[in-house]
Amino acid sequence: MLLAVDCGNTNTVFSIYDGEKFIALWRTATDWKRTADQYYVWLNTLMRLQGIEADITDMIVSSTVPRVVFNLRVLADRYFNTRPLVVGKPECLLPVSVRVDEGTAVGPDRLVNTVSGFDTYGGNLIVVDFGTATTFDVVAEDGAYVGGVIAPGVNLSLEALHQAAAALPHVDISKPQNVIGTNTVACMQSGVFWGYVGLVREICARIKAERAVPMKVISTGGLAPLFQQSADLFDAYEDDLTMHGLQIIHKYNKENGTDA
Repeated sequence: MLLAVDCGNTNTVFSIYDGEKFIALWRTATDWKRTADQYYVWLNTLMRLQGIEADITDMIVSSTVPRVVFNLRVLADRYFNTRPLVVGKPECLLPVSVRVDEGTAVGPDRLVNTVSGFDTYGGNLIVVDFGTATTFDVVAEDGAYVGGVIAPGVNLSLEALHQAAAALPHVDISKPQNVIGTNTVACMQSGVFWGYVGLVREICARIKAERAVPMKVISTGGLAPLFQQSADLFDAYEDDLTMHGLQIIHKYNKENGTDA
């Protein structure tokens, strides 16, 4: 069985793949100080609560927080007797090429999105990921990652408003009933929601014009369902894009002789 770990700036997701499908998914706050022993106790408790008996033989990690990787490596070695495959490291092979400026380090989450998006939808694709940052990953016709765009995340923008302006409260993002707000909360929600709708629409339009080919736009990430409500913004929404990509990358490395 495969343990796939997606470590983002805010949350870390663990999921178990039994060779045919993902049978469990758990989420925890990302904390580089969490030890391998703590990870194992947490995982083992959740597996017992759900009646899951998993003999984990392989592990793959995608992490945008480098300091977390060490303890995840220890977890794999100490409790599962395996060496984890870490996306973005030289020993981790990718089924697609990466065509960016020499010396540029592409985030592993963006590589995983590219692999998964290409496998599901083919090339000429824009993957919009609503995470701590809002990222746009551009996938060429042959599946190569060819660059993208990084913008501040939705919740990050709301938190910045709250912290920088003493009179503005902390609010949760939601789709407002009207564009014109009649109170402070409604005004902030409208500005963020419709501001990001405009941001996504404009950036995607410019990417399409620059590439000069028809392109599909796929959304993923925690807040993607909220923006999926906006008509004609996306062609599809994928809630398990990252886990699917990790499974594909792991399989590709197994088939090409890399010991995961």
